[in-house]
Amino acid sequence: MSSSAPIGVFDSGLGGISVAREIAKDMPAEHVLYFGDSANAPYGVKTPEQVKALSFDIVERFVEHGVKAVVIACNTATSAAVNDLREHYDIPIIGMEPALKVACDRGDAPLGQQHIPQRVIVAATPLTLRERKFAELMKRFDSDNTIFKEPCPDLVEIVESGQLGNHDLVMRTLHHYFDRYDLDRIDSVVLGCTHFVFYRDYFRELLPKHAAIIDGNEGTVRHLGVVLESLGKLAPEDALGRVEISNSDPSERIAKLSHNLLSA
Repeated sequence: MSSSAPIGVFDSGLGGISVAREIAKDMPAEHVLYFGDSANAPYGVKTPEQVKALSFDIVERFVEHGVKAVVIACNTATSAAVNDLREHYDIPIIGMEPALKVACDRGDAPLGQQHIPQRVIVAATPLTLRERKFAELMKRFDSDNTIFKEPCPDLVEIVESGQLGNHDLVMRTLHHYFDRYDLDRIDSVVLGCTHFVFYRDYFRELLPKHAAIIDGNEGTVRHLGVVLESLGKLAPEDALGRVEISNSDPSERIAKLSHNLLSA
């Protein structure tokens, strides 16, 4: 059995386009409805209750459009709303969390040898890092590894304002957040916000060669595919997939920026 119904993907703004882009690459037959809530961005400095209310409004709109699954392409919204959304709706709700496990697993040694402790920076929004969901995730790994939490709200604003190509501004902002670390002793940086995926090349410039840059997009899309396959709801292989983008900010600037990020 297959399903030509669309997949709803949403984020606080433009960052989740990096997830929609990954779906288009790995699941090219799927029809994606992407919604960015740029009019209410950033979510990372709002209260959990505010983020939850915004998330429910968006998912309700998706359900009215007959989506077969929803991907919360936003670590912040996942932290605040995923459990309540799953209780309320009977379609798969796929959330995201910082890929801390992937970073810490890099220290796993062959059988019989000790785990090599990892030094990991998790870059995310303030709300993601202070929510209980992340505290529980961190508790699983911080006894064997050293984990640093680094809130980076300005990185969201740079993407939303269309200044991602401003090299001097971006590098100055990254140095503001990361110069306090001895980066030569850092094993990896986890990009715990979908906006931050667009900074991968900048992080590569900032970090020493040995440091890994890790995000959760590929794993999230892989999980989405497994869930849809288990339900018999993958799109027909010969379907012509596409990504449709809408945004709570109807300006031409946001529309142009969205499509530029999708094709980046």
